[in-house]
Amino acid sequence: MTTSDERPATGPWNDTGLPASVRAKALLDSMTISEKARQLGSSWPGHDDGGDVAPMQETFQDAETFEEAVVDGLGQLTRVFGTGPVTPQAGRERLAELQAQVVAANRFGIPAVAHEECLTGFTTWQATVYPTALAWAATWNPDLVRAMARAIGTDMAAVGVHQGLSPVLDVVRDYRWGRVEETLGEDPYLVSELGLAYVQGLQSAGVVATLKHFAGYSTSRAARNHAPAALGPREFADVILPPFEKAVLHGRVGSVMNAYNDVDGVPCAADERLLTGLLRDTWGFTGTVVSDYWSVAFLASMHHLADGIPDAAHLALRAGLDVELPHTSGYGDPLRAAVEDGRVPVELLDRAVLRVLTQKAELGLLDSDWHPAQYTAPADFDSPGNRDIARRMAEESVVLLDNGADLLPLAPLAGPRTIAVVGPAADDAQCLFGCYSFPNHVLPHHPDLPLGVQAPTVLDAVRREFPQATVEYVTGCQITGEDRSGIEAAVAAATGADLTLLVVGDRSGLFGHGTSGEGCDVSSLQLPGVQDDLAQAVLAAADRAVLVVVSGRPYAVGRHAAAADATLQAFFPGQEGAAAIAGVLSGRVNPSGRLPVQIPGDLAGQPGTYLAVALALKSDGVSNIDPTPAFPFGHGLSYTGFTIGDVQASESVIAVDGSVTVTATVTNTGDRAGTAVPQLYLTDLVATVTRPVRQLIGFTRVDLEAGQNRTVRFGVHADLTSFTGQDLQRRVEPGRVLLRLAQSAGDPGTTVLVTLEGDTRIVDHTRTLSAPVTVDQD
Repeated sequence: MTTSDERPATGPWNDTGLPASVRAKALLDSMTISEKARQLGSSWPGHDDGGDVAPMQETFQDAETFEEAVVDGLGQLTRVFGTGPVTPQAGRERLAELQAQVVAANRFGIPAVAHEECLTGFTTWQATVYPTALAWAATWNPDLVRAMARAIGTDMAAVGVHQGLSPVLDVVRDYRWGRVEETLGEDPYLVSELGLAYVQGLQSAGVVATLKHFAGYSTSRAARNHAPAALGPREFADVILPPFEKAVLHGRVGSVMNAYNDVDGVPCAADERLLTGLLRDTWGFTGTVVSDYWSVAFLASMHHLADGIPDAAHLALRAGLDVELPHTSGYGDPLRAAVEDGRVPVELLDRAVLRVLTQKAELGLLDSDWHPAQYTAPADFDSPGNRDIARRMAEESVVLLDNGADLLPLAPLAGPRTIAVVGPAADDAQCLFGCYSFPNHVLPHHPDLPLGVQAPTVLDAVRREFPQATVEYVTGCQITGEDRSGIEAAVAAATGADLTLLVVGDRSGLFGHGTSGEGCDVSSLQLPGVQDDLAQAVLAAADRAVLVVVSGRPYAVGRHAAAADATLQAFFPGQEGAAAIAGVLSGRVNPSGRLPVQIPGDLAGQPGTYLAVALALKSDGVSNIDPTPAFPFGHGLSYTGFTIGDVQASESVIAVDGSVTVTATVTNTGDRAGTAVPQLYLTDLVATVTRPVRQLIGFTRVDLEAGQNRTVRFGVHADLTSFTGQDLQRRVEPGRVLLRLAQSAGDPGTTVLVTLEGDTRIVDHTRTLSAPVTVDQD
């Protein structure tokens, strides 16, 4: 162990003129086994200050102290900003202090990689709370997601954070799962495009993005968190893996995090075929694989795959898991001892350490001029620029589900004289945030502190948006619980008002302390608590009513939407979300959000998403359960109208390795500017395995003035028709496919028939993964 009075050992690893891999190898060759093992571990100083913010946090009872953990080096520092409330300045100083101790405690002066959560923004106090990922997905706007991620990364990098634990690339398969709010929806193509944009944005700011959760986490049986994955190899290959594949191949992502679940009896943290065979040997991933928190220990304690922590560490290391988070239990002294006595080959240790050191070199952490206090730029984590992006994201994410009575938009000055705002989600700012936002993730354990950001509630925003109206608020009921005593007052308020705004939904939390979020799974898709009873009573009494659902998952609200005059869906829209909702109500914002998940029908069974084969859809005479959604995937209305016409394919016949251009004219048929979202779907008419009735293969956003039309062109390579066959090889088969341009998965749209000719062609990860889109400029 070095001391602060000693100069660290220097060598080729400090030479910035050498490639990072060469520098890392030189350093590796100079290290002892203990020094190597320490680079694979982590420490979470202050973990007991933040309350229960990770699963099974009691695992910490055997954790080393920070002072013990840094002896001979440290791989990662866990959530210095995101564990308890610290100001930007205090957090920066605390991180610099910890890094100074890390540097002083190893003879090479190697700092740790500092990681933080960043799913709804930098998860720290006083930082902008952006919409949650399901809301990003509702924008169908990769450019905006990329800009948001870059802003998040810029804030993190400015204070010395090197790695962000986002994005979540799990494809939704069951809406009952608590972590639906963290995902980018139920379609692998949509998840792929938006996930890639997030990776590009975050890494452009110099922060390593971390894909999670690899893989199959969202397919858990009965939607229970951590439960075994329930899927076959073709679903795994064709639905679950593509978003990760695209981010690795085209995003050059720097890190991947394992999933907690097992797939067919093999936990992902111990799956060598997944973490090494597929991820590295096939896809060519060169970054680090980090464990989801306590995944190494869980191989022994939860999966019973290992006989104790040292055995678990060996299994994980052999599989290809490089760094143990959030603290070191198996990769420190137990791993050192196992290598020294020959139970673990030193080659496995060296393989992982080389990856860690290479990444540290790439991040500048081996440079001779790196210093723990070099991050001195003023830090405002809730800057006007951040809030502007959060506002745009919120506005573009609100989905107008229904406006059958043409009630919306409401004119701010000539609108209703009295407005009854009813519902438990209307006057609670924390109903706007996801479970990985700092206000919902950490602040519940610090009830005396303010949110740290300005976050008007829906009630606040309505009062500001309609200053001439008299606004009365009645809660009606709580988010959870069986108390119906307030429903009568809510009905009375609705009966006497010109307009009723019924605001229902979720309050996100962790491990059962919310109605959405990690560990907050549900058995049905009815609104939480007695909100269904509230909705039924209020909508029956109101003369004119707008239903506003603010939630982390889609609920079966079709019957309530039918009783309302208009319905909005917002998926945890963040600190600017209430103003966005009010803006849509008034017409200041013309809604352009589209559903990234279906709104399920009242009687639809679960699990079930739009990406389904024929027998999974409504089948009269086969099953009495009707899975038809109340509102389909991709659906969303505007205050203007759009048509998609002149749909043509450049070719009617192409080779199995050819391509076709699909062209269409998108027209704004209304009297105000708006944004259309044309969506391209594929139907494979005959295949050697059952195929989805519709599958998204392309989309774009088109801004149009009133009466304007623009030409849209999708480049469709035959590779986009590929799927995994009975032999588990991905293939492009000859035959007929329908390409359908539509405004949702439920829209008949316009189809063109294209025939693929030639022999079946086997493809791999080098295939074309996207349909490039061009929109004619004015």
